[in-house]
Amino acid sequence: MTNKSKTSTGNFFEDFRVGQEIRHATPRTLTEADAALNIGLYGSRFAINSSDAFARSLGLPRAPLDDLMVFHVVIGKTVPDISLNAVANLGYAEFVWGVPVYPGDTLSAHSKVLGLRENSNRTSGVVWVRSTGLNQRGEMVLDYVRWVMVHKRDPEAVVTAPSVPKTAASVAPSSLVVPAGLSLAAYDDVAAGSSHRWEDYEAGERIDHVSGMTLEDSDHMFSTRLYQNTARVHFDAFAGKDTRFGRRLAYGGHVISLARALSFNGLANGFRVAAINAGSHVAPTFGGDTIYAWSEVLEKAPLPGRSDVGALRVRSIAAKDCPCGEWPGKGPDGKYHPAVVLDLDYWLLMPRR
Repeated sequence: MTNKSKTSTGNFFEDFRVGQEIRHATPRTLTEADAALNIGLYGSRFAINSSDAFARSLGLPRAPLDDLMVFHVVIGKTVPDISLNAVANLGYAEFVWGVPVYPGDTLSAHSKVLGLRENSNRTSGVVWVRSTGLNQRGEMVLDYVRWVMVHKRDPEAVVTAPSVPKTAASVAPSSLVVPAGLSLAAYDDVAAGSSHRWEDYEAGERIDHVSGMTLEDSDHMFSTRLYQNTARVHFDAFAGKDTRFGRRLAYGGHVISLARALSFNGLANGFRVAAINAGSHVAPTFGGDTIYAWSEVLEKAPLPGRSDVGALRVRSIAAKDCPCGEWPGKGPDGKYHPAVVLDLDYWLLMPRR
């Protein structure tokens, strides 16, 4: 006799309640091997994450792990409880990175449901959650809001009245976390790969990151397993045949990391992703798509009490199978160019002169 009560099919939309608090399973200890695999997946070249010697010259104990690796791990912890039955991940807000994460650190996560709204077709709904990642000392490494469209188990199930939370339009520069002990007096432009610092960028400036990177099915399948992301839309090709796309979707965070890696050509001195103000996965990405990216500088902000580091607010657009020299984005009608897959507004930390 099979006892199905010992297995979990994950939460469906009608299982969530506003105010619900969830502690996620499977803490994860990160290692140097994780750092190497992350580079193998995305090709990131930022010096501070690549070189212990470079990081120590800036007052850090060693090279911190890639900020977006922390993003992947923390989101991966939340998937079995939040988005196992997702239709799609829709957006992000109020993302703030906390203390740096180093090899040997163990990350865990918990979430609180902030809002719910059933879709008009009654087959799914949108769930808003605030999730927090902590290290083994209980220090915050990442805190964010995201919203996900989740299937209903029963389209006829009665759900609570809609409750949509308000999120901040952007993260205040004063809220950005500069790692303790960081000093950029000895920052090496040559080792970092660029002579362009905070003062060299202007609001309204656009940067074509030029190169493209083809996303293979094996890449995004590996990343979902590496970051323990169990969302069916990403890893189950058999189930994917029954979706409106007829195939599995690439994990949206994979596209974010590709765009960040591509942005090295033009933003190499943006050494830390400190916050995400807003973001949306505009369209799905699939194995075989080639990702290109361009960025626009939205604003510059000095940081309180710091003359060696400033904040650069950047909007990056990723497009599939479409080089970005003509800046694909939103048209006058407010609609996105059909090639656009990602629109991300975020803060970078960058050395000052």
